[in-house]
Amino acid sequence: AINVGLQRRLWLHDIIRGRNQYGAYNNLVQELQLDDARFAAYFRLNKSQFEDLLQIIERLCICLRYLATGDSFRSIAFSFRVDASTVAGIVSQVCEAIWNCLLSDCMPVPDVAVWREITAEFQHLLAFPSCLGAMDVKHVVIEAPPSSGSLYYNYKGTFSIVLAVVDARYRFRVVDIGAYGRNSDGGTLAASAFGSALRQKRKGFNFHLSHARRMVECTFGILAAQWRVYRRVLGVSPEVAEKIVKATCMLHNFLRRDVLTAPAPTLTTELSLGMQNATMPAERDRFAEYFMSPAGRVPWQYRN
Repeated sequence: AINVGLQRRLWLHDIIRGRNQYGAYNNLVQELQLDDARFAAYFRLNKSQFEDLLQIIERLCICLRYLATGDSFRSIAFSFRVDASTVAGIVSQVCEAIWNCLLSDCMPVPDVAVWREITAEFQHLLAFPSCLGAMDVKHVVIEAPPSSGSLYYNYKGTFSIVLAVVDARYRFRVVDIGAYGRNSDGGTLAASAFGSALRQKRKGFNFHLSHARRMVECTFGILAAQWRVYRRVLGVSPEVAEKIVKATCMLHNFLRRDVLTAPAPTLTTELSLGMQNATMPAERDRFAEYFMSPAGRVPWQYRN
């Protein structure tokens, strides 16, 4: 009886037994290394970037392939000749490792000097002074967790968890993941650790505000295009979904790490807004007046 139980625990399907001979890692991935373009199309990383992130190992291949395609764990398992539960464990563990290993290099906690650099970049690239970042929320669709009721059911009619602040070069600076999906974007912002600040009359002001805010929308678009896992409903727990989101945000910054080290422009204008005492309309009016002044307006802001 003991032997029978032991045999059952150690039994492998014939398909999985053939992974060394037929699995994607030992065949397709090795062939892809001969073609840089197809390697990048398969993993969304070129070979140099892949090797910088980690030596080419099967667990990283499995995780990156899942993030790049959004294919089911079962589909990835068949491709790499492993069990679906093994893929699930690898995705969770590797995503967590990517976040932990790259955090200090690719998404460090901004200090005062970094916030000033971000402000200078928004002024230099987008003509918007005193801006610490563009903020928005993205709903990442997941299957409803068991016994969650309507907690993760958002106003768009899907179950989800949520994200957050980018700079003027499409890089994530702050992410806050895991708010209940039923919250509106404003509710998510109010509930986040970062969320206490964005102030919003005139056409010039609206143009500059939209022009700066598009950075975060474009960043989310780049993220979803690069990692197609966002085009599918994530059939994972909220905890694993949070790891997936954190890993893809970190990889997004990793692919732009050369920009992270680029010299920032010098801050030339800084509006003193008196945020503690001013009301929201008063702050908005001061921005609007600045954007209509010779110092703040740009030639194209009045175009339709």
